[in-house]
Amino acid sequence: MSAPSFSLVGLGPIINRWKYFVAGAVALAAIVSIIVALLLPNVYRSTAIFIPTNPQTADPDRLLETGGQAGSKLELGGRAEDLDRVITIGESQPVAEIIIKQFNLYKHYKAGEPGDDAVDNFVLSEFSNNLSIVHNERDAIELTFMDKDKKLAAAVANALVHAIDSVNQQLTLENRRTVLNLYRQRYDYLSTSYERSRRELVGARHRYGIFGLEMQGRYMVKQLIETEAALRKAEASGGDVAGLKRSLRGLTRADGGNLINLESYVAGADSLAMFTTRVADLQGRLIAARSAFETAELSIKGRLSSVYLVQKAYPATKKFKPVRSLIVLGSMLLTFALSVVFIALLELYRYNRPGAVRPA
Repeated sequence: MSAPSFSLVGLGPIINRWKYFVAGAVALAAIVSIIVALLLPNVYRSTAIFIPTNPQTADPDRLLETGGQAGSKLELGGRAEDLDRVITIGESQPVAEIIIKQFNLYKHYKAGEPGDDAVDNFVLSEFSNNLSIVHNERDAIELTFMDKDKKLAAAVANALVHAIDSVNQQLTLENRRTVLNLYRQRYDYLSTSYERSRRELVGARHRYGIFGLEMQGRYMVKQLIETEAALRKAEASGGDVAGLKRSLRGLTRADGGNLINLESYVAGADSLAMFTTRVADLQGRLIAARSAFETAELSIKGRLSSVYLVQKAYPATKKFKPVRSLIVLGSMLLTFALSVVFIALLELYRYNRPGAVRPA
Protein backbone atom coordinates (compact mmCIF):
# COMPACT_ATOMS: atom_id res chain seq x y z
CA MET A 1 0.00 0.00 0.00
CA SER A 2 1.45 3.40 -0.96
CA ALA A 3 1.82 6.14 1.61
CA PRO A 4 -0.88 8.79 1.58
CA SER A 5 -0.07 12.17 0.03
CA PHE A 6 -0.58 15.37 2.00
CA SER A 7 -1.98 18.59 0.55
CA LEU A 8 -2.71 22.04 1.91
CA VAL A 9 -6.35 21.00 2.25
CA GLY A 10 -5.32 17.96 4.22
CA LEU A 11 -3.34 20.09 6.66
CA GLY A 12 -6.51 21.69 7.96
CA PRO A 13 -7.65 18.72 10.09
CA ILE A 14 -4.09 18.16 11.31
CA ILE A 15 -3.69 21.80 12.41
CA ASN A 16 -7.10 21.63 14.06
CA ARG A 17 -6.08 18.58 16.11
CA TRP A 18 -2.86 20.36 17.16
CA LYS A 19 -4.34 23.82 17.43
CA TYR A 20 -3.46 24.26 21.09
CA PHE A 21 0.13 23.26 20.44
CA VAL A 22 0.43 25.58 17.42
CA ALA A 23 -1.27 28.44 19.24
CA GLY A 24 1.00 27.96 22.26
CA ALA A 25 4.13 27.89 20.10
CA VAL A 26 3.08 31.04 18.22
CA ALA A 27 2.15 32.81 21.45
CA LEU A 28 5.46 31.85 23.05
CA ALA A 29 7.31 33.08 19.94
CA ALA A 30 5.38 36.37 20.12
CA ILE A 31 6.29 36.86 23.79
CA VAL A 32 9.97 36.02 23.26
CA SER A 33 10.25 38.17 20.12
CA ILE A 34 8.57 41.11 21.87
CA ILE A 35 11.05 40.86 24.74
CA VAL A 36 14.00 40.54 22.36
CA ALA A 37 12.77 43.43 20.19
CA LEU A 38 12.36 45.66 23.20
CA LEU A 39 15.89 44.82 24.38
CA LEU A 40 17.44 45.64 21.02
CA PRO A 41 18.92 49.15 21.00
CA ASN A 42 17.82 51.75 18.48
CA VAL A 43 20.29 52.25 15.63
CA TYR A 44 20.50 55.60 13.86
CA ARG A 45 22.18 56.48 10.60
CA SER A 46 23.52 59.78 9.30
CA THR A 47 24.46 60.51 5.69
CA ALA A 48 26.84 63.05 4.21
CA ILE A 49 26.69 63.78 0.48
CA PHE A 50 29.65 65.23 -1.39
CA ILE A 51 31.08 65.50 -4.89
CA PRO A 52 34.80 64.84 -5.44
CA THR A 53 36.91 67.25 -7.45
CA ASN A 54 39.92 66.48 -9.57
CA PRO A 55 42.93 66.99 -7.23
CA GLN A 56 45.08 68.07 -10.16
CA THR A 57 43.01 71.26 -10.41
CA ALA A 58 44.54 72.36 -7.09
CA ASP A 59 48.11 72.08 -8.42
CA PRO A 60 49.99 75.39 -8.59
CA ASP A 61 50.78 74.97 -12.29
CA ARG A 62 47.08 74.51 -13.08
CA LEU A 63 46.05 77.43 -10.86
CA LEU A 64 48.34 79.73 -12.80
CA GLU A 65 46.86 78.95 -16.18
CA THR A 66 45.42 81.92 -18.02
CA GLY A 67 43.40 82.49 -21.10
CA GLY A 68 40.72 80.11 -22.26
CA GLN A 69 41.40 77.58 -19.49
CA ALA A 70 40.79 80.04 -16.65
CA GLY A 71 37.18 79.02 -16.25
CA SER A 72 37.93 75.33 -15.73
CA LYS A 73 40.42 75.37 -12.92
CA LEU A 74 38.05 73.79 -10.37
CA GLU A 75 36.48 70.68 -11.83
CA LEU A 76 33.66 69.05 -9.89
CA GLY A 77 33.17 65.31 -9.97
CA GLY A 78 31.48 63.09 -12.48
CA ARG A 79 34.70 61.40 -13.53
CA ALA A 80 34.72 57.71 -12.76
CA GLU A 81 38.32 57.77 -11.56
CA ASP A 82 37.57 60.52 -9.02
CA LEU A 83 34.55 58.65 -7.66
CA ASP A 84 36.42 55.33 -7.45
CA ARG A 85 39.41 56.97 -5.79
CA VAL A 86 37.27 58.61 -3.09
CA ILE A 87 35.37 55.38 -2.36
CA THR A 88 38.63 53.44 -2.15
CA ILE A 89 40.10 55.98 0.26
CA GLY A 90 36.97 55.96 2.42
CA GLU A 91 36.99 52.17 2.70
CA SER A 92 40.72 51.93 3.37
CA GLN A 93 42.13 50.74 6.69
CA PRO A 94 44.27 53.85 7.38
CA VAL A 95 41.19 56.07 7.26
CA ALA A 96 39.30 53.62 9.48
CA GLU A 97 42.12 53.64 12.02
CA ILE A 98 42.16 57.43 12.06
CA ILE A 99 38.44 57.60 12.87
CA ILE A 100 38.60 54.73 15.38
CA LYS A 101 41.38 56.48 17.25
CA GLN A 102 39.73 59.91 17.00
CA PHE A 103 36.43 58.74 18.53
CA ASN A 104 37.89 56.02 20.79
CA LEU A 105 35.63 53.37 19.28
CA TYR A 106 37.42 50.62 21.22
CA LYS A 107 35.69 51.93 24.32
CA HIS A 108 32.45 52.73 22.49
CA TYR A 109 32.16 49.17 21.13
CA LYS A 110 33.29 47.75 24.50
CA ALA A 111 35.90 45.67 22.70
CA GLY A 112 38.80 46.04 25.10
CA GLU A 113 42.22 47.62 24.83
CA PRO A 114 43.84 48.11 21.42
CA GLY A 115 46.86 46.05 20.49
CA ASP A 116 45.27 42.62 20.58
CA ASP A 117 44.65 41.13 17.12
CA ALA A 118 41.20 39.80 18.00
CA VAL A 119 40.13 43.13 19.52
CA ASP A 120 41.52 45.13 16.59
CA ASN A 121 39.79 42.89 14.05
CA PHE A 122 36.50 43.10 15.94
CA VAL A 123 36.56 46.91 16.04
CA LEU A 124 37.55 47.17 12.36
CA SER A 125 34.81 44.71 11.41
CA GLU A 126 32.20 46.55 13.47
CA PHE A 127 33.28 49.86 11.98
CA SER A 128 33.17 48.52 8.41
CA ASN A 129 29.73 46.97 8.95
CA ASN A 130 28.37 50.32 10.12
CA LEU A 131 29.90 52.23 7.20
CA SER A 132 28.48 52.53 3.71
CA ILE A 133 30.01 54.57 0.85
CA VAL A 134 28.15 54.40 -2.44
CA HIS A 135 28.10 56.25 -5.73
CA ASN A 136 24.54 57.39 -6.37
CA GLU A 137 22.85 57.90 -9.70
CA ARG A 138 23.66 61.64 -9.69
CA ASP A 139 27.43 61.14 -9.66
CA ALA A 140 27.74 62.07 -6.00
CA ILE A 141 29.08 60.09 -3.05
CA GLU A 142 26.73 59.15 -0.21
CA LEU A 143 28.63 58.31 2.97
CA THR A 144 26.46 56.73 5.67
CA PHE A 145 27.42 55.69 9.17
CA MET A 146 25.19 53.84 11.65
CA ASP A 147 25.43 53.78 15.43
CA LYS A 148 23.33 53.57 18.56
CA ASP A 149 24.37 57.16 19.36
CA LYS A 150 22.82 59.42 16.73
CA LYS A 151 25.15 62.31 17.51
CA LEU A 152 28.18 60.07 17.24
CA ALA A 153 26.94 58.69 13.92
CA ALA A 154 26.72 62.21 12.47
CA ALA A 155 30.10 63.22 13.90
CA VAL A 156 31.81 60.11 12.49
CA ALA A 157 30.26 60.66 9.04
CA ASN A 158 31.47 64.27 8.93
CA ALA A 159 34.92 63.27 10.22
CA LEU A 160 35.14 60.61 7.50
CA VAL A 161 34.47 63.21 4.81
CA HIS A 162 37.24 65.39 6.27
CA ALA A 163 39.65 62.42 6.45
CA ILE A 164 38.90 61.46 2.83
CA ASP A 165 39.51 65.05 1.76
CA SER A 166 42.82 65.15 3.66
CA VAL A 167 44.11 61.86 2.22
CA ASN A 168 42.95 62.85 -1.26
CA GLN A 169 44.96 66.07 -1.01
CA GLN A 170 48.04 64.17 0.15
CA LEU A 171 48.08 62.29 -3.16
CA THR A 172 49.29 65.43 -4.97
CA LEU A 173 50.78 67.39 -2.08
CA GLU A 174 54.36 66.23 -2.67
CA ASN A 175 54.12 67.10 -6.35
CA ARG A 176 52.66 70.50 -5.48
CA ARG A 177 55.58 71.16 -3.11
CA THR A 178 58.00 70.25 -5.88
CA VAL A 179 56.27 72.68 -8.22
CA LEU A 180 56.40 75.38 -5.53
CA ASN A 181 60.14 74.80 -5.10
CA LEU A 182 60.62 75.20 -8.86
CA TYR A 183 58.77 78.51 -8.76
CA ARG A 184 60.97 79.64 -5.87
CA GLN A 185 64.15 78.69 -7.74
CA ARG A 186 62.93 80.48 -10.85
CA TYR A 187 62.16 83.62 -8.86
CA ASP A 188 65.56 83.56 -7.11
CA TYR A 189 67.35 83.12 -10.43
CA LEU A 190 65.48 85.98 -12.09
CA SER A 191 66.00 88.19 -9.04
CA THR A 192 69.77 87.61 -9.17
CA SER A 193 69.90 88.15 -12.93
CA TYR A 194 67.83 91.32 -12.71
CA GLU A 195 70.01 92.83 -9.98
CA ARG A 196 73.18 91.99 -11.91
CA SER A 197 71.82 93.47 -15.15
CA ARG A 198 70.58 96.56 -13.33
CA ARG A 199 74.05 97.18 -11.87
CA GLU A 200 75.58 96.71 -15.32
CA LEU A 201 73.13 99.24 -16.76
CA VAL A 202 73.91 101.80 -14.06
CA GLY A 203 77.65 101.28 -14.58
CA ALA A 204 77.31 101.69 -18.35
CA ARG A 205 75.37 104.92 -17.91
CA HIS A 206 78.12 106.36 -15.73
CA ARG A 207 80.85 105.06 -18.04
CA TYR A 208 79.33 106.48 -21.23
CA GLY A 209 77.53 109.43 -19.66
CA ILE A 210 74.19 108.40 -21.07
CA PHE A 211 71.24 108.77 -18.77
CA GLY A 212 68.45 108.93 -21.31
CA LEU A 213 68.99 107.75 -24.86
CA GLU A 214 66.18 109.56 -26.62
CA MET A 215 66.19 112.88 -24.76
CA GLN A 216 69.97 112.98 -24.55
CA GLY A 217 70.26 112.34 -28.30
CA ARG A 218 67.93 115.22 -29.04
CA TYR A 219 69.89 117.49 -26.69
CA MET A 220 73.25 116.72 -28.35
CA VAL A 221 71.90 117.16 -31.88
CA LYS A 222 70.45 120.53 -30.90
CA GLN A 223 73.65 121.64 -29.19
CA LEU A 224 75.85 120.45 -32.05
CA ILE A 225 73.75 122.28 -34.65
CA GLU A 226 73.65 125.49 -32.62
CA THR A 227 77.37 125.40 -31.74
CA GLU A 228 78.46 124.63 -35.29
CA ALA A 229 76.24 127.38 -36.64
CA ALA A 230 77.68 129.81 -34.12
CA LEU A 231 81.22 128.73 -35.08
CA ARG A 232 80.57 129.36 -38.77
CA LYS A 233 79.11 132.74 -37.98
CA ALA A 234 82.08 133.63 -35.73
CA GLU A 235 84.54 132.61 -38.42
CA ALA A 236 82.79 134.90 -40.87
CA SER A 237 82.42 137.87 -38.52
CA GLY A 238 85.54 137.48 -36.37
CA GLY A 239 83.90 136.26 -33.17
CA ASP A 240 85.18 133.88 -30.43
CA VAL A 241 86.23 131.12 -32.79
CA ALA A 242 88.59 129.40 -30.32
CA GLY A 243 85.94 129.18 -27.60
CA LEU A 244 83.36 127.79 -29.98
CA LYS A 245 85.85 125.20 -31.26
CA ARG A 246 86.50 124.11 -27.67
CA SER A 247 82.76 123.83 -27.10
CA LEU A 248 82.35 121.84 -30.30
CA ARG A 249 85.24 119.55 -29.34
CA GLY A 250 83.68 119.03 -25.90
CA LEU A 251 80.41 118.02 -27.54
CA THR A 252 81.99 115.60 -30.03
CA ARG A 253 85.07 114.07 -28.32
CA ALA A 254 85.26 111.96 -25.15
CA ASP A 255 88.47 113.75 -24.10
CA GLY A 256 86.92 117.15 -24.67
CA GLY A 257 85.98 117.58 -21.02
CA ASN A 258 82.19 117.19 -21.35
CA LEU A 259 80.45 114.34 -19.55
CA ILE A 260 77.81 114.27 -22.27
CA ASN A 261 79.46 113.99 -25.67
CA LEU A 262 78.80 112.50 -29.07
CA GLU A 263 81.70 110.03 -29.04
CA SER A 264 80.63 108.42 -25.75
CA TYR A 265 77.01 108.48 -26.83
CA VAL A 266 77.72 106.66 -30.08
CA ALA A 267 80.03 104.17 -28.35
CA GLY A 268 77.53 103.38 -25.59
CA ALA A 269 74.18 103.71 -27.37
CA ASP A 270 74.04 100.08 -28.53
CA SER A 271 75.22 98.75 -25.17
CA LEU A 272 72.76 100.93 -23.26
CA ALA A 273 69.91 99.86 -25.55
CA MET A 274 70.80 96.22 -25.00
CA PHE A 275 71.11 96.64 -21.22
CA THR A 276 67.88 98.62 -21.03
CA THR A 277 65.97 95.98 -23.01
CA ARG A 278 67.49 93.23 -20.91
CA VAL A 279 66.59 94.92 -17.62
CA ALA A 280 63.03 95.65 -18.78
CA ASP A 281 62.58 92.04 -19.87
CA LEU A 282 63.98 90.68 -16.61
CA GLN A 283 61.81 93.09 -14.62
CA GLY A 284 58.65 91.85 -16.33
CA ARG A 285 59.64 88.20 -15.90
CA LEU A 286 60.61 88.82 -12.28
CA ILE A 287 57.23 90.37 -11.47
CA ALA A 288 55.44 87.45 -13.18
CA ALA A 289 57.63 84.92 -11.34
CA ARG A 290 56.95 86.61 -8.00
CA SER A 291 53.21 86.54 -8.67
CA ALA A 292 53.39 82.86 -9.72
CA PHE A 293 55.34 81.93 -6.60
CA GLU A 294 52.95 83.76 -4.26
CA THR A 295 49.92 82.16 -5.91
CA ALA A 296 51.47 78.68 -5.73
CA GLU A 297 52.46 79.19 -2.10
CA LEU A 298 48.96 80.38 -1.26
CA SER A 299 47.40 77.37 -2.96
CA ILE A 300 49.42 74.97 -0.82
CA LYS A 301 49.05 76.86 2.46
CA GLY A 302 45.35 77.37 1.79
CA ARG A 303 44.86 73.60 1.25
CA LEU A 304 42.03 73.82 -1.25
CA SER A 305 39.40 71.19 -0.53
CA SER A 306 39.28 68.26 -2.92
CA VAL A 307 35.59 67.59 -2.23
CA TYR A 308 32.49 69.73 -2.61
CA LEU A 309 30.25 69.07 0.37
CA VAL A 310 26.62 69.07 -0.73
CA GLN A 311 25.12 68.02 2.59
CA LYS A 312 26.84 67.46 5.91
CA ALA A 313 25.66 64.68 8.18
CA TYR A 314 23.10 65.61 10.85
CA PRO A 315 21.90 63.57 13.84
CA ALA A 316 18.96 61.41 12.75
CA THR A 317 15.50 62.35 13.97
CA LYS A 318 14.24 58.75 13.86
CA LYS A 319 15.77 55.34 14.23
CA PHE A 320 16.85 53.27 11.25
CA LYS A 321 16.49 49.88 12.93
CA PRO A 322 15.27 47.63 14.46
CA VAL A 323 11.74 47.49 13.02
CA ARG A 324 10.21 45.80 16.04
CA SER A 325 6.82 45.04 14.48
CA LEU A 326 8.49 43.14 11.65
CA ILE A 327 10.63 41.21 14.11
CA VAL A 328 7.58 40.09 16.10
CA LEU A 329 5.46 39.35 13.04
CA GLY A 330 8.30 37.50 11.31
CA SER A 331 9.05 35.34 14.33
CA MET A 332 5.37 34.45 14.70
CA LEU A 333 5.03 33.47 11.04
CA LEU A 334 8.26 31.46 11.16
CA THR A 335 7.15 29.67 14.33
CA PHE A 336 3.77 28.89 12.81
CA ALA A 337 5.39 27.48 9.65
CA LEU A 338 7.84 25.35 11.64
CA SER A 339 5.04 24.12 13.90
CA VAL A 340 2.96 23.06 10.91
CA VAL A 341 5.92 21.24 9.38
CA PHE A 342 6.64 19.53 12.70
CA ILE A 343 3.11 18.29 13.29
CA ALA A 344 2.79 17.19 9.65
CA LEU A 345 5.94 15.12 9.95
CA LEU A 346 4.75 13.73 13.27
CA GLU A 347 1.39 12.72 11.79
CA LEU A 348 3.19 11.11 8.85
CA TYR A 349 5.41 9.16 11.20
CA ARG A 350 2.46 7.94 13.25
CA TYR A 351 0.61 6.92 10.07
CA ASN A 352 3.52 4.86 8.79
CA ARG A 353 4.38 3.28 12.16
CA PRO A 354 3.86 -0.54 12.22
CA GLY A 355 0.56 -1.49 13.84
CA ALA A 356 -0.88 1.96 13.37
CA VAL A 357 -4.64 2.11 12.79
CA ARG A 358 -5.30 3.36 9.25
CA PRO A 359 -8.65 4.73 8.10
CA ALA A 360 -10.63 2.40 5.77
